[in-house]
Amino acid sequence: MSAEQNHQPLDVLAIGAHPDDVELGCGGTVALLAQQGKRVGILHLTRGEAGTRGTPEEREAEARAAAEALGAVTVIFLDCGDGSLRTGEPEEDALIEQLRLWRPEIVLGPAPEDRHPDHGRAHLLVKNACFYSGLRRRAEHRGPAPHRPGVVFSYMQHDASFEPSFVVDVTSAWDRKIESLACYDSQLYRPGASSRDEPATKIASREFALSVEGRARHFGQLVGAELGEPFWSRIPLAIGDLMHLRPPGLR
Repeated sequence: MSAEQNHQPLDVLAIGAHPDDVELGCGGTVALLAQQGKRVGILHLTRGEAGTRGTPEEREAEARAAAEALGAVTVIFLDCGDGSLRTGEPEEDALIEQLRLWRPEIVLGPAPEDRHPDHGRAHLLVKNACFYSGLRRRAEHRGPAPHRPGVVFSYMQHDASFEPSFVVDVTSAWDRKIESLACYDSQLYRPGASSRDEPATKIASREFALSVEGRARHFGQLVGAELGEPFWSRIPLAIGDLMHLRPPGLR
């Protein structure tokens, strides 16, 4: 599961600023897509090297294990600068290279605003690189022929919510999301796990762990599902059959 493998095009590429962002924000959707036979990759813009807990090496190993738990076919790491995420031309070119290499149709990325400033910067980097990747004369030396993903959808992260454009029913894939989160021993709360001699953080708290499921239950209930993950789209979505929009469950 590495970038050295045969580069068959991806259906979906999920991008996060730090290891665990994708798993927390859209891990259920990644697992669901993999269950459905889609080729999904995960790209981390940093290795979380400026984080309060864990080492970059530890976080990379956790991210690889989490990607495997979700069924991702590849996991990629860039060096965009944790703690002050860079969004300049070199970082855009590095992401453009991966977009042209893997040629995803759909990109899942961070929302425009969030508690961690890196997340908002990552949204801008992803949005810009996905457009520039389709320009023939931009970064001609980076990767194969130009490729522009069909759409970029933003997933919800911590305390900056948005009105969802759609919610994915991830009930059937929730166990795999939880399995992926359990891989992040250095970052997230795990009941019964041995305590680490490191500072307490918000995302390593029991309250934060409860909020992950609580949010999924809230958004799932809105669409007649047990568990859901919300997404935002900058552009309107095309619907071929209105009947597919009917929520299941009790009315």
